[in-house]
Amino acid sequence: MASAPFISIAPPLPFAGGEAPAASAVGRLRDSHGRAITDLRISVTDRCNYKCVYCRTGEEDSRFTELPIEHYLRMIRVFVSLGIEKVRITGGEPLLRKGVVEMVAELARMRTAFEDEDGITGNRLDIALTTNGHLLESMAAPLKAAGLNRVTVSMDAVDPETFSRITRVPRSFDRVLAGVRAARDAGLGPVKVNCVLLRGFNDEQIERFAEFSRTEGVIVRFIEWMPLEEPSSAPGSRTWAPETVVPMDEIVARLNAWRPLVDLAPNAASETARRFTFDDGIGEIGIIAPVSRPFCGHCSRVRLTSDGKIRTCLFSQTDHDLEKKIVQGKSDAELETYIRHVVFRKEARHHIGEAGFLKPSRSMVHIGG
Repeated sequence: MASAPFISIAPPLPFAGGEAPAASAVGRLRDSHGRAITDLRISVTDRCNYKCVYCRTGEEDSRFTELPIEHYLRMIRVFVSLGIEKVRITGGEPLLRKGVVEMVAELARMRTAFEDEDGITGNRLDIALTTNGHLLESMAAPLKAAGLNRVTVSMDAVDPETFSRITRVPRSFDRVLAGVRAARDAGLGPVKVNCVLLRGFNDEQIERFAEFSRTEGVIVRFIEWMPLEEPSSAPGSRTWAPETVVPMDEIVARLNAWRPLVDLAPNAASETARRFTFDDGIGEIGIIAPVSRPFCGHCSRVRLTSDGKIRTCLFSQTDHDLEKKIVQGKSDAELETYIRHVVFRKEARHHIGEAGFLKPSRSMVHIGG
C-alpha cells in the first residue's frame, strides 16, 4: 500500500497593509493572522478509563492536576466575553469527572457577547462533549436536561473484537454502542462517531462504518492519525509513522466503490471535516484530514488543558498558565488581557511531515481531544 502523502499548505495569512498589528484590547478575540477565535475546547481531566493503542501507554494515570469546576467556569466566562460561541468539554474521559453535568448546566446559562451573522447578540452557547461512550448510557439524558446540545463518541471499530483490541478494555464495545444509542434517543444529535484509522489495524472497518452511519442514524467521521500518542513500549501500542496514516483520498475512493458519495456543503468556513452523504441521501460521512489536507488557515479553536493551561494549537510547544493568574488573584480584566496576548500569537499552522517537525510537548490525552 502507498504511504500517506504530505501536502503543505499556504504560508501564514497576511494582513492587508503589511505588518500585523498588536493584539487589540477591544472587539472579538483574534490572532495575528486575522482568524476570529470562536471555539473553545476545555479538558476537565486527563484521566481515561480506556487505553487505546494509538493514544495511551497502557497505564491508567493522571499526569496533570484537575482544577475545581468553578475555575474552569470562570475561565470560560472570560473567553465567552471575548467572543467564544462554542464550548466543547473533553478529556481524557470527561464523564469520569464529578460535577460535569452541573458544569453543563452553568454553561447553558451563559450567553454570547457579540453579534452573530443575523445581528443577534445574547445567544446560547453551542455546548458539546467528546467522550469514549463507556459511561454515556446512564448520563445522556441528564446531560441533555442540563443543556448539552451535542455529543461526539470516539469509536474506532464496529465489531467487538477489534474494538477491544484497540481500547484494551474487554467487552467495551457493547457499552459504547449502548451509549451512542442513548445519546441519539436523548436528542443529543446528530450524534457524531469519530474513528481514527490506522493502516493494517482497523482500516478494514471503513465500509462497515459507512453501513453503521446508515443503520444507526449517526454521522461517522474518519480522522487521519496524527503524531499525538504517548511514547510507549507497551505491548500493542502504536508509534506514529506516515505510512500508517490512511489519507482522505483513499477513504473517499473506498467509500465510492462501496456506494457513490455525494458532497455536502460545510456547515461553517472553519469546519474541520469534509462532508458527504450517499447517492440515496441516507447516512453522513465526514473526513478530517489534518495530515494530507491541513485546514489550519481557517482555524477558530483554542484549548484549555485540565490544569488550566492555554494551548493555541494541538502541536504547540508551549503552555500558557491561565490558572496561575487566577491563583495570583488577577481580575477578569487582567485575565482578558493575558488571553488576548496569548491568542494573538497563535501558530499559523502545524508542520506535520516537514523537516524538523517536533511532536507537541503533551500527548493528546493530556491536551484534550
